[in-house]
Amino acid sequence: MCEDDHGIGRRALFVTSAAVALTLGTVSFSSGPAAEAADNQETRTVRGTLPPGSPDFVYLPVDVPAGVREIKVAYTYEKPSVPAGTQGNALDIGLFDERGTELGGTGFRGWSGGARSEFFVRADDATPGYLPGPVHPGTWHIALGPYTVAPQGLAYEITITLTYGEQGVTPAPVYPPSRAKGRGRAWYRGDCHMHSWYSDGRRTPAEIAALARAAGLDFINTSEHNTNSSHAHWADQAGDDLLIMLGEEVTTRNGHVLALGTAPGTFVDWRYRARDNRWARFARDIHRAGGLVVPAHPHATCVGCGWKFGFAEADAVEVWNGPFTPDDEATLAEWDNTLVASVREGHGHWLPAMGNSDAHRDPDAIGTPQTVVLADDLTREAVQEGIRAGRSYVAESKNVSLTFGVSGGHGEHAGIGERLRVDPDTPVTVRLEAQGAPRCTVRFVTDQGTLFTSDPLPVSGSGTVEWHTTPSYAAYVRAELRHEAAAGPVPGVLAAFTNPIFLGRS
Repeated sequence: MCEDDHGIGRRALFVTSAAVALTLGTVSFSSGPAAEAADNQETRTVRGTLPPGSPDFVYLPVDVPAGVREIKVAYTYEKPSVPAGTQGNALDIGLFDERGTELGGTGFRGWSGGARSEFFVRADDATPGYLPGPVHPGTWHIALGPYTVAPQGLAYEITITLTYGEQGVTPAPVYPPSRAKGRGRAWYRGDCHMHSWYSDGRRTPAEIAALARAAGLDFINTSEHNTNSSHAHWADQAGDDLLIMLGEEVTTRNGHVLALGTAPGTFVDWRYRARDNRWARFARDIHRAGGLVVPAHPHATCVGCGWKFGFAEADAVEVWNGPFTPDDEATLAEWDNTLVASVREGHGHWLPAMGNSDAHRDPDAIGTPQTVVLADDLTREAVQEGIRAGRSYVAESKNVSLTFGVSGGHGEHAGIGERLRVDPDTPVTVRLEAQGAPRCTVRFVTDQGTLFTSDPLPVSGSGTVEWHTTPSYAAYVRAELRHEAAAGPVPGVLAAFTNPIFLGRS
């Protein structure tokens, strides 16, 4: 075992092509198995300290000689006590192979963030979060992400072990089909944000699929943090009753975004901030891979979680994330403001909303909430089109079902995500039928705000509510179902909400 010191203050650093990344000195191994190593292994350990204000990414180059069958990396770092209100140490980790660290991810071999203290990569297998594949000679890079650094600095230790020998065979990936049996044009329930043990979740794909079926879901979308490593591990969980789409939660320092329903094997890079002006490039990559761009939990308060890239490239926005909280209430209000802006600007484009569980482990509930989409069939493309068009509502569970529509005086009708094209003074009837929402009140929200609130639905949870308006009074109308408020004017926790129906000819 050899040791080295990689403290920033004691080793020269080299700026990479990314402005927020630095490269440490190279770790070298012999040109073959160490003579004294009976088990055909060589190990190097490096130590260093990252100061407060470190760059977003620090790369540790490792020269890998020929004949290596496995690379194993283990790391630890100090977590000193810090004053109240001060961030402590958090250090993420990942790996890039001999193809390099350029943005776009050609050399990407895996990312575990802060979820694991060690990982391995070889041709025939890899730690969850990492991609199996040949170990070619060349300069590999261990990627360190000092997410937060304590005032004392972040002292780390990294141990790299190379095992020599004949490489195994890399398995050909098998992916889930892009369609399930379906019921033709119908309402399908889905959860498009969840995490397995392929990132920082604790559930296996099999456990997630079983929970999805129990939650009444028809489709799910994989969304591991900054890795596509799970894509080849879902095929045996799909079936006629469950469509499994593949994606990624692109987790940047300025917010998270779902790449929803991308082509199998698609990797989307995350190593940039809003100020770098690179996001539009990667949003285009998602679209080229057949996916939707969905900013996740835009008002979440965790470090780096708040969305700062804007919504110009978005196909939808995750308004409700997990159990309904004040963060979701703020996102709901901001989303409603975008609807008002679309009416004011008159271009007809608006941003649909969706809801997902973001479930990681027990007791996080898959399908709480869930997005209910009107799609032509249970296929990836049809579900994506329903989400993109806003033909959907969000419900807290499979128990809640809604029928929401508006009608004019001469048989005109429009449903969720559609437009009722009638004259400004045409009387319009707004009608909502609900099931599974006991004692919930119904609110009809327009560009003027909430213009109607019903009495609580009966304890059976079923009921019908009507309201009358005109396009000149309400440019759009959407529905909210809320549980009884605990006190005063608090609106109450959401049980469901719909995307809007627009009123008027333009």
